[in-house]
Amino acid sequence: MKLGVICDGISRDLAHTVDVMDEFELEYAELQFVGDTEVGDHSAQEIKEIDQLLRGRGKPVSCLSRHIFAGMTGANKPGDELHVKHMDSLKRVIDMAHVVGSPLVRIMSPKKEQILWGNNGAEKWNVAKGAWDAMLPLIAPAIDVAKDANVKLVVETGNGTMVNSNYTGRKLIDDLDAKGTLQVLWDPANNCWCHERAFPNGYHEVKDGYLGHVHIKDVLVDTPRATLTVKKMGEGQLADQFKPIADALRSDGYDGVISFESVYHPGNNNFEDGFRQCVGLFKDLFA
Repeated sequence: MKLGVICDGISRDLAHTVDVMDEFELEYAELQFVGDTEVGDHSAQEIKEIDQLLRGRGKPVSCLSRHIFAGMTGANKPGDELHVKHMDSLKRVIDMAHVVGSPLVRIMSPKKEQILWGNNGAEKWNVAKGAWDAMLPLIAPAIDVAKDANVKLVVETGNGTMVNSNYTGRKLIDDLDAKGTLQVLWDPANNCWCHERAFPNGYHEVKDGYLGHVHIKDVLVDTPRATLTVKKMGEGQLADQFKPIADALRSDGYDGVISFESVYHPGNNNFEDGFRQCVGLFKDLFA
């Protein structure tokens, strides 16, 4: 399988990150922040320099990952100021994707309402009525833009977002009739917060043409205490699920990229140290 890393999890100094990628034989670069700048906000010259560095070092770009649509709420409407701002950002990221050769652009989804559907009384008393349906016209224009630009979008299963499980990711794609243009960026650690078991449950939601990209990290969630702890890989609640996930991806011929997300540090706030402690197991499982 194709292995890579979200570069700014090691360092926002892209040249240094590429050195570390070479050290551990990771090929694919996922870009989020380069320097102090989020993808979509770099100048044309900066994008050229990023492209030259990565091509020169043999590091194809797997995905450009900006937080498009993150932070929007049910109060937002298509065409309002914040929506226009996100759509403009999307177009800039797509322009960058064409330069650096990224096949994927990540989007997020608006802030989560906890209960979207219900039965036997919950539909009256507990459901955030209309929240899901209000999101669809916010994201639909992005599908049209991506089709016109001949790029694929991936929606991340994010913490605190409307799409926080593979079930909701698949439902979004189906409700927008966007299969083929929009796929799921599966982050099984994020899905732990809503208690969707990664394997087999989450995987089976997306294995039939819905899966576009994967992020790997390990966590321990304590939902009642509203506490999330990032764990050294193999020491969190996904420890027993990584191998069956990897085996299933391999068996089913997944040909996308698996990006290690380096958001663990061993108590010293040094995320490169955390990366170095985790990358060996990541490669053992997914290479």
